Amino acid sequence: MKVWDRREFKNLDDTVELGTRNIKVALKRLRQWARSGAHEELDLDATIRATADHGYLDVKLRPERHNAVKVLLFLDAGGSMDPFVRVVEELFSAARAELKHLEHFYFHNCLYEGVWRDNARRWTEQTPTWEALNTYGPDYKCIFVGDASMSPYEILHPGGANEHWNAESGEIWLRRARAQWPDTLWINPTPERLWKYTQSIKMIGEIFEGRMVPMTLEGLDRGMRMLS
Repeated sequence: MKVWDRREFKNLDDTVELGTRNIKVALKRLRQWARSGAHEELDLDATIRATADHGYLDVKLRPERHNAVKVLLFLDAGGSMDPFVRVVEELFSAARAELKHLEHFYFHNCLYEGVWRDNARRWTEQTPTWEALNTYGPDYKCIFVGDASMSPYEILHPGGANEHWNAESGEIWLRRARAQWPDTLWINPTPERLWKYTQSIKMIGEIFEGRMVPMTLEGLDRGMRMLS
């Protein structure tokens, strides 16, 4: 008989003060500028031209420029991710600062039929993964953040999850995510030199067709180039 271990995890703090600006610099590669919406800002060049042409102060406004890229973030919570909380919080905080259109969900180890926004309510307020797949279109860039370290059974088999019964394997759900969001990336905080020692990292790397990068400056830069 399998006994599921239901643990409690903390939410990540997306207001944490960054220890480095490098993450923000890497995320800037995702910027796709657009001008839309009700907010307006002063168009200084147009104001100067209009004032010179008309002989009086003619203030010109334009829609405020914003980052139009849409990002869906899936964050692995708890367990073997505990040692990486600080660096993932830095990534989460930078993403909040740089990306206007950012949605996030938590998962544990592998993607299954349910995800959640609040770790304190993950057993009572889950979002069906199908709902996420149907809500966010393929124009979203999808980023998974996790160490991808687990028993291969958790990826390959129904019932493999260590906290609940999953009717379909994690691999099936990961492949559905990849099909819905072609611009997908997995960021792994585990040092890249250690990946070869963990079978599940290799398996998820294959599912993502090599689109896995370490959480280093070089890795983030490489990943953002993949998504740009």
